[in-house]
Order: sequence, then structure tokens, then C-alpha cells
Amino acid sequence: MEKPLYGGQAVVEGVMFAGKTHSVTAIRRHDGTIDYFTLPRRSHPTLAALKKIPFVRGIVAIIEASANGAKHLQFASEQYESSSDDEQTVDENRSKFKLILGAAAIGVLSFLFAKTLFTLIPALAAAAFKPLVSGKTGQILLEGAFKLALLLGYIYFISLTPLVRRVFQYHGAEHKVINAFEAGWPLTVEHVQRASRLHYRCGSSFILFTVIVGLFLYLFVPTDPLWLRIVNRLALIPVVLGVSFEVLQFTNKLRDIPLLRWLGYPGLWLQRLTTKEPDDDQVEVAIASFQRLLHLEAEAEKKQAVQ
Repeated sequence: MEKPLYGGQAVVEGVMFAGKTHSVTAIRRHDGTIDYFTLPRRSHPTLAALKKIPFVRGIVAIIEASANGAKHLQFASEQYESSSDDEQTVDENRSKFKLILGAAAIGVLSFLFAKTLFTLIPALAAAAFKPLVSGKTGQILLEGAFKLALLLGYIYFISLTPLVRRVFQYHGAEHKVINAFEAGWPLTVEHVQRASRLHYRCGSSFILFTVIVGLFLYLFVPTDPLWLRIVNRLALIPVVLGVSFEVLQFTNKLRDIPLLRWLGYPGLWLQRLTTKEPDDDQVEVAIASFQRLLHLEAEAEKKQAVQ
């Protein structure tokens, strides 16, 4: 029987994992204890139908992930700074719940805003070099080079900060847990630490694929005049996202085929920047989050079977 696919995300001093019915975040507090935040996953029937349509499902999944991820990020940052004495659950604290819902909206808007900047800045930069590189293909390649440099430069410089470095370590812990689970290994710190910190389904790979896919799609639309290039780039953002999602899923399916697994290597190379080797305490938090999720998923499956 094929194992279910789980996704995850690193947060401040913790890890979030998402399954079919729930998403769970576990964080390490200042006092060394592990705290949890759980959200049931509810999908509107329309969204559920859209997620079955190729090239559309990726956009829906990205928006949902941005919204849910922002809720967990909000919890992690707030709970890490608070003490266990004044803890209240989200269900008991309506004002905090409203803040978390607000964070979800901000998460979606932030993603869209960042993607827009990430698309426009390289296009404008390439256009500035038009006197030197005037051909359409040259302009597109130059735009892609600027986009890749912007991506790598941004990741590198933020990784120099201690906070982001720790988040990248938790990112590595998240991947190790998923890899250990998918390999059928026991979810102990010792076994999980042996797993790779790189994974084919990672969002970092997806981001890199948007650069590569964009290069090919831009060949089919004009680059002149500049205003038309900008309009085309903005209009193609949903298409780039949708196609890149399918490419990500495709490379994941091919990862066990020796001659084709290399298709996912560019994304794995980028993950060497976005993940760091975690320590045992960080892996322990990631395991705790994933085991809590597995428990909730099993309970939900039992309830569904009874109904």
C-alpha cells in the first residue's frame, strides 16, 4: 500500500506538518518544552473540485498553503515569545484566532506581492541592458539570469542571520522526518538524522522551477515594448505557477528512476541553501509534530469509518 503524501514547513523554533485532515505545528519554547498548534483542514467543495484539475490545482494548493502556513507562523512566533503560564488555546482565545485569520490573509497577499516583485524586477533589469543585448532570446535569458541571481542572493544573505539559519535547520529536520517516514524507518532521532535533508517535493524546488518554466513560456510572448512585456509577465504568473507545480509533481514521481531522477536535481541543489543540518533537539521537535499529525489523521480515519 502506497504511503500518503505529507507536506511541511519550518517555522520559528519548530516545524509544521500537514495531512489530509489536519495540520500540526510543534515548537520548542524557551523553557525547553514542546508546544503544539493544531488546525483541522476544511476545504470548500469548489476548491476541492479545482484541486483535481491539472495546472489549476497547483494555484489552489499554493494559495491554501500560504494561508495555512501564515496561521502556523503566527502561532509559532507568538507562542515562542510567551511563557507557558499564560498559555491559552486558540479555541479559547477568540481575539488571537482573529489575529491568526488575519495572518492567513496577509500570508496570501505577501506571497502574491513577493511573486510580483520577483517577476517584475528581473524584467526591468534585463530591459535596462537592451542596448547591449537586444534580441528576444538574449533578453529572456538575461531576465532569467537576473531572476536566478536575485533568488540565490536573497536566500544567501538572509541565511546569514541566526534566526533564519535556525529556521533552515528546522527545514532540514522537516525533510529528514518525511524521508525517514517514506523509507519506512522508525521515527527516532537516531534514524531520522540518517535521512537526507533534501526532498523532491520541497517548496524551494518549486520556486526554482518557476524560474525555469518562465524562461520557456516567455519565448511565446513578445518582449517589446516594455509595457507589454510587463503585462505579459504579470498575466503569466498563474500559468507559471500552475505549470511549475505539475513539473514538481512529475519530478517527484520520477525520483526512483535512475536515468530520470536528475530532472529534480536543480531543486535539490537549491535546497542546499534553504536547508541546514539540524541538531538532535530540532529533529525531536519535528518528530513530535509529525507523530501528533499521524495520531490525528488516524483518529479522523476511524471516525470516518464509523460514519
